[in-house]
Amino acid sequence: MKKIATKVIHEGYTPEPLAGCVSPPVYLSTTYIQDGVGNFKDHDYCRTSHPNRNMVEDNITALEEAYGTAGFASGMAAISTLILTLKASDHVIVSGNVYGGTYRVFTKVFEKFDIKFSFVDTTDLKNVEDAILDNTKLIYVETPTNPLMDITDIKAIADLAHSKNLKLCVDNTFMTPIFQKPMTLGADYIIHSATKYLGGHSDVLGGFLCCANKEDLEEVKFIQNSCGAVLSAFDSWLILRGIKTLSVRMMAHQQNAIKVAEMLENHPKVAKVFYPGIKSHVNYDIGVSQTSGFGGMLSFELKSGTPENFLKELKVFTLAESLGAVESLVCIPALMTHASVPKEQREILGIADGLIRLSVGIEDTEDILEDLKRAIDCA
Repeated sequence: MKKIATKVIHEGYTPEPLAGCVSPPVYLSTTYIQDGVGNFKDHDYCRTSHPNRNMVEDNITALEEAYGTAGFASGMAAISTLILTLKASDHVIVSGNVYGGTYRVFTKVFEKFDIKFSFVDTTDLKNVEDAILDNTKLIYVETPTNPLMDITDIKAIADLAHSKNLKLCVDNTFMTPIFQKPMTLGADYIIHSATKYLGGHSDVLGGFLCCANKEDLEEVKFIQNSCGAVLSAFDSWLILRGIKTLSVRMMAHQQNAIKVAEMLENHPKVAKVFYPGIKSHVNYDIGVSQTSGFGGMLSFELKSGTPENFLKELKVFTLAESLGAVESLVCIPALMTHASVPKEQREILGIADGLIRLSVGIEDTEDILEDLKRAIDCA
């Protein structure tokens, strides 16, 4: 069986017969010839299926060991399609410390259609069990969470979900299939924001929803085609190209992030560090048991000074939304990615106003460390 570093390069595409292109062409056609009414070869209309989208969907399916995958115009479109598989009065249990955009679409959009959401600390299995109601249909987990890097035991949650006839979705954006494979641990769905590590270069918007069985995939594909928030041909091509270096990039991100976490943990001016790869992490053992790595995301708090002064001194890190790109990025979640979460809710979750989130890039390690040390000293 092919190892994942081989799969990222070869799955989903073989050189096409016309010219033998090693890199796939971008198929821009929106419609396809039919020999007779309803008699088409592989595709009839680009919203329903498309050669470039199918290639990258097949690649992700192989990487995640899923039954099948649907590609969307964004990660939020993938998440929204998952919720559209539910109906009014259904109930969803969600990781409390979830991405702000996910919290926003659940509470500000889908609650208007009488779908109910409970946000709980999914790192504690009893919290999840206590939150299950007669109308609960889905458990939605981020692990590690954004931005506090909380780790949930995927297998334990999957076993609980299936014992109650519920389904489990895991957002695997932070870990990617290089480091974590939720379906091998029992997840029914996997979400990816392909804008992040899968694309990897801050130049593409996309999302994926992987399914563990045929029935769920057919429902997701029906909604995908009906609602139309599909991944474009060029974005599909960009993501597939980005994935070819996913394995080496994730190793480089992690190598740098571990060094950054170690430096921060030993820095006298740093109060807290949130990174799954340090042994002081409260769920370090669970993380080690279900992942093969720790990724490139971490957060920390300063003992004194201000994030504003810290940000002014950075030269390598760029202040920007998003994450998972080759360049190092920094953000203040309370003011940026999680600004849509009410302040009182952020405080309950532990997202302090001064929390700093780093997406550690693949630049030279020493340059990254020197940049952070200088900025901390000036904060």
